[in-house]
Amino acid sequence: MTSSIAELISERIDTMPAGERRAAQTLVANYPLIGLKTVADFSQQAGVSSPTILRFVSRLGFHNYAEFQAALQDELAAQLQSPLSRTESQPARDRGKTSPVLEATLENVRETFRHISDKQIRDIVAKLAQPRAKVFLIGGRFTDPIASYMTVHMTIVRPNVFHLAGQESVWRDRLIDMGKRDVLLIFDIRRYQDSLLRFAEKAHQRGTDIVLFTDQWLSPIARFAGHVIAGRTSVPSSWDSSAALFVMAETLIGELTRELQAGSAKRIREMEDLR
Repeated sequence: MTSSIAELISERIDTMPAGERRAAQTLVANYPLIGLKTVADFSQQAGVSSPTILRFVSRLGFHNYAEFQAALQDELAAQLQSPLSRTESQPARDRGKTSPVLEATLENVRETFRHISDKQIRDIVAKLAQPRAKVFLIGGRFTDPIASYMTVHMTIVRPNVFHLAGQESVWRDRLIDMGKRDVLLIFDIRRYQDSLLRFAEKAHQRGTDIVLFTDQWLSPIARFAGHVIAGRTSVPSSWDSSAALFVMAETLIGELTRELQAGSAKRIREMEDLR
C-alpha cells in the first residue's frame, strides 16, 4: 500500500516552510475535504497564497493539483468502505501460503512506526508524564479495548488515569473534571463514531489536550487533536486490524514507565505491598 497523504505530511512537515506547514495543518484539520476544493478555496482557508498550496502539493510528491485530488478521492472511497463491501471484494485465499492477513499486519506495524517520529512520541510521553495532569482514555466500538488496556498499565505507573466506559451521557458527565492541564487519548478508526467526535469537540472547548489514535485516513477528530497517531489498519479481510495501534499503545506505555522510572518503581512497590 502506498503512503496516504496524511502519512506523507507526517513525514515531511518538519521540513516545510511556514506557509506550507499552515497548508498541511489546515488539510489535517479538515481531512480530506478541504483538499477536494479548488486551490483558491484551499489557500483562502489556510491563509496562504495559491502558489504556496501548489508548492505544498509538489513537496508531497504530486505532479499537479489534479493528481493530488485524485489520491484524496481514492482515500475517501477507502474510508467509506463497509465490512460488507470488503467481504465482497476479497479474493479467494491460496491455502498453501502464509496468511495474507499476517503479512499485512506485520507491514502495518512497520509502516505505522516509519511515519511517526521519535520527537512525536517524546512529546506525547512528556504530556502523559505531567504530575498535575489527569489522563482520560476512550475508544470506539472496536478500539475501546485498546483504551482499557492502556488505562490498566498507566494506572500502575501514575495516578489520576481514567477509562471512560459506558454510555455517551456518562462520558459527558466526566467533562466537568477535564481542564487545560489534562490529556484525553481517543481511539477512533473508520467508520468513525459521531459520539466520539462530539465528545472530543467538548473536551477541546475546555482546553483539554487531545491525542488521537486513528487510521491512515484520519478521523475527523484530527481537527481537535494536538497530536495525531495515524496507524495502518487495512488488511485483506472484511475487518480492519488494530494491531499497529496496540503496538503503539504498548510503546507509549513503555516510554512513560521509563520517563517516570523513579516514581513508578516506588508506586509499583507500594502496590505489591498492598496485595
